[in-house]
Amino acid sequence: MILPLVAALAAVSPPGPELTDLRVSNGSAPFAGDRALLTTVSPNGDGFRDVAVVRFRLSSAATVRLAAVATQMVRAGRTGTTVVWSTTRRLPAGQDRLVWRPARSTQPRTYILRLTVGGRVYGAYKPNGRQNAPVVRVQGIDAAFTRRSYAPGETAELRLATDARSLRLQVFAYQSPGRPSEQDVRTAGVAKTGPIPVDWRGHRDASALLRVVRAGDWPSGLYFLRATSSDGRIGYAPFIVRPRQLGTHRVAVVLATNTWAAYNFEDADGNGWGDSWYVGGRSRVALDRPFLDFGVPFRFHDWDLDFIAWLNRTGKQVDVLSDDDLDNVRSGDELARRYDLLVFPGHEEYVTQHEYDVIRRFRDVGGNLAFLAANNLYRRVTRQGSTLVRGRLWRKLGRPEASVVGVQYIGSNHGEKQGAFVVTGAAAAPWAFDGTGLADGDAFGRYGIEIDARTAASPRGIQVLARIPDLLGSGRTAEMTYYETAAGAKVFAAGALNFAASIDRPEVARLLENVWARLTVP
Repeated sequence: MILPLVAALAAVSPPGPELTDLRVSNGSAPFAGDRALLTTVSPNGDGFRDVAVVRFRLSSAATVRLAAVATQMVRAGRTGTTVVWSTTRRLPAGQDRLVWRPARSTQPRTYILRLTVGGRVYGAYKPNGRQNAPVVRVQGIDAAFTRRSYAPGETAELRLATDARSLRLQVFAYQSPGRPSEQDVRTAGVAKTGPIPVDWRGHRDASALLRVVRAGDWPSGLYFLRATSSDGRIGYAPFIVRPRQLGTHRVAVVLATNTWAAYNFEDADGNGWGDSWYVGGRSRVALDRPFLDFGVPFRFHDWDLDFIAWLNRTGKQVDVLSDDDLDNVRSGDELARRYDLLVFPGHEEYVTQHEYDVIRRFRDVGGNLAFLAANNLYRRVTRQGSTLVRGRLWRKLGRPEASVVGVQYIGSNHGEKQGAFVVTGAAAAPWAFDGTGLADGDAFGRYGIEIDARTAASPRGIQVLARIPDLLGSGRTAEMTYYETAAGAKVFAAGALNFAASIDRPEVARLLENVWARLTVP
């Protein structure tokens, strides 16, 4: 019995030296929010907050590996990490230190500094685990507006966090400027203002609010503020200018700002994992955080930009709204008095009960709807101040989204396999495919990622315009649909998440023009 007991004790006792008194700093001055296991660096070569210094005590001499790890979103319960830098050193017993000098090109975000000493690993914790390793926040220019939309003439407040000494602020928009203008590479916007210099020397150790924009007579649309520092760092903050009065134009485009927040992987609490309910199952997200990718919403280029560019290119006159603006409309009846058509170009996955009620009532009294992505009206959320709280699926609450959209989410393969739509409704709905060159049986594009299909809750008489057969396996088919109601409502649903991203294809552009022409008629 003695030998098995010894073996069991050996199995549960991690071998090798122990590491204690672990802490991290930047070798200069802490930024607001820094603590023993979190430090902020800004690797621009100016000697101020350029390095992360990890200090610890070893119980005996050991070989220590330090790795800077970027965490990724969680899919199907699996965590993802990428090592962006590492070093291995032989160190003596007692007080020791290791230094990470991030390259200037290191993406701004948080990184876990994972230490391996013999059989012990510090920093392998999961999103909801106890932090036992240093985290380094590589700071660029973190910028976020305190609200998601503003009326013309309102002053907008921006929260900025950076240790840059000076900044230049400039607003970019998507409307045709009417004259040559500087184009912004990352957002593809055109300059709405000239660059405005800002002295930031008094705010290098903490975030601060700045009143930066007075929207004036700018047309309703999506705008980005770009902040640029003298050392080349860049950050962005999106905001929507809603119309001065709802119904300025008879078509409203609702951007999926709740979904942007849900997919925002910015790590505000500094534990090395993104603060999203796609990471670790948290149920609350803050709406006033900067977006992770230099301030540009997740997959903006894939799901939003092409449609916005198409609106501009074709001269469509629309009101642009956020989820907040839609949530503030009193009723679906009021919305129907102001608009003939609501367009949801992106992934309108998360809506409040009032939003759902307004959209459904708008449809019930004859308002037209166009859903250009997939997985719409999927889950209930509630707004608590600047926090969005995830609730139950609408279908679990007895209000299946297919009863409004026509189809509903049936699955995702995260884009691993995509397929062509095969036309099935050209004979039954010739108006949809007029001028596209497509007939029943023809295929076009490559689509998927997330897909929708009809259910028993879909409205009677719904037409299937096109299908992606068996994309997710036998019988799991994406369906593009159209239906009309006795009240005169017309509802189109693309059925695939990335449909609008293919709008540069001639046949897709013509299909969308046909849908637009039909649905803009009351």
